[in-house]
This record gives sequence, structure tokens and C-alpha cells, in this order.
Amino acid sequence: DCQRAGEGRAGPAGTGGSGSRGSRAELAFPGGEAEGACLQPVPAPWVQQLSPMSRGGDMVYIPDDSDFSSFRDQCESLEGWHCRYNKAGVTVWSQGQEESCTVQKIKTRISCKDVPAETLYDVLHDTRYRKKWDSNMIETYDIGRLTVNADVGYYSWKCPSPLKNRDFVTLRSWLPLGNDYMIINYSVKHPKYPPRKDFVRAVSLQTGYLIKANGASGCILYYLTQVDPRGSLPKWVVNRVSQFVAPKAMKKIYKAGLKYPEWKRKHDPGYKPWVYPEQNTLPSVSLTELSVQHADSLENIDETGLPEDHLSTSDHEA
Repeated sequence: DCQRAGEGRAGPAGTGGSGSRGSRAELAFPGGEAEGACLQPVPAPWVQQLSPMSRGGDMVYIPDDSDFSSFRDQCESLEGWHCRYNKAGVTVWSQGQEESCTVQKIKTRISCKDVPAETLYDVLHDTRYRKKWDSNMIETYDIGRLTVNADVGYYSWKCPSPLKNRDFVTLRSWLPLGNDYMIINYSVKHPKYPPRKDFVRAVSLQTGYLIKANGASGCILYYLTQVDPRGSLPKWVVNRVSQFVAPKAMKKIYKAGLKYPEWKRKHDPGYKPWVYPEQNTLPSVSLTELSVQHADSLENIDETGLPEDHLSTSDHEA
């Protein structure tokens, strides 16, 4: 059986969306591996059976400094990660017991030349702009505000055909650290937003972005996700995530970052509630209204029999 380890409203890039609801110069890759090459993973025991974002039980909490620190360490570490893709400035790693395990951790990294970290941070937060670049998104909206740097929101995305579309309700938190930024999320239950008949309610165990400044005008973006898609997926889907879907999603975010400044100048340039909390007009949500979304309480569907040759051609593009 696949053991589940920890995942960020960044829709999951790993399954057809770039799912963190906003989620956000060429360098050597971490550890110095060359373009096109992958380092051999350092063996690590697969012992995390609970997501790092859940502390057990049903109590919902807002991530603290230790959670952000742990997330950053996961992004920057190579221990236990297997390189699946390394091409054109994008690297993809996975972490899991078996390639057929549908609840894998996927980590991606891209160097973004001429896109400052602050700009990419705005891109990943700006839900109005997301409609311009996230072609996999069906719908996203904020439900309510928890604190000045935490909220609850909804995200739905198109899965690669012929899979059923998925959606999430997640608690998202963000943290600027000097010139670096982090956005992380995990799934929660909200009584007014139950699972819908037209979607499979998936579970974000841990998902997020780390944006690191790289000089005055560039940045490095990490996207780490672990999603339970609530279903048994064909092995070809799991493989396609790392080889096509994840790299394509990272390139989309990079291109969105290049175009954002010009777009924002024409669309309410002073409005950034993720930077200026006083602009946030969302209704307040209490933690007591929320509970942790456990995967085993949701419908589990079997899509293992779906053939690869029915995959839409657009999903083959990297």
C-alpha cells in the first residue's frame, strides 16, 4: 500500500492544475547537477504517515514559523527525492514508495530570469490575473479571512481527459521573509462548501510555493505538492505528472510573471490585499467553523482502467 506523507490554494500542478490558489539567469541546480542530469537520491526512510500540515485529529490550525521552516527545508533538500525530469531550466522530483503510488510528493523548480520574487508572489496571489494564465482552472474564489496572512478558499481544475475534474477547499497562509516568499495550504472542511456532485473532492495534504530572490531582477520558484486525488489512478497518469504536467505548469507561471507588470498597470494597480491587509474585505471566518478534511471520509473512485490513448493532445505538451 502507498503510505501517505505530507502537501499548498495553489491547485495541484501535479494533476492537471497548478493548484496553489493564489494558490505563486541560468543557475546550477541544487547540489550542482548539470542541465539534463539528475543526481542520485540520498536514501531516506519513508516514515511520514501524517502530513506535516496536520498535527493529527480534526483541529485546524494556522501554520506557524516552524511549519514554514519545515516547508522551506523540504523544498531545498535533495534527501529522499528522485529526479524525474530536468530540461530547459525546469527540474521535477518525486518522493514516494512506488511510482504507481497516487499520493506522491512532487517538487518542481524553475529559474525565472527577469521576474523579481515580489512579482511572482503577486502573480500567485492575484485571483483576477489567474484567469488569464491558468487554463486548467475552472473556478477559484476566496471564502473568508482568518488572519492578516491566512484565508480559506475554493479551487477547481480540469484534470487531463478522460479523468474526472477535481476541486478543493483549503486553508492558505503566506509569509514574506525579506526578499523571499512562501505560500502554503492544506485541505479543510467548511460546512457551507461540501463536496459537489460534478467534481471529485480531492485533498491537499500539503502544497505550497517558495520564491527565492535571485539577484536584482530574477527569482527561483519551487512548487511542492502532495495531493490525494481520491481515486486509483492509472500508472500512466502518475508518470505524466512529472514528465509533462508539472513542467508545463511551471513554465506557465514563469510566462505569467513576465506579463504581469503590464497587465497590473491596467487593472487596479494599487489593489494588493495580500500586501495591504486593510484592503481585504472578505468576511471573517473562525477556526471553529473548520475541520481537517480527511481523505478517507470522501468518495474514492477507480480510474485505473482509463486508457492513455484517450488523453487529450494538449496534455502531452511539456
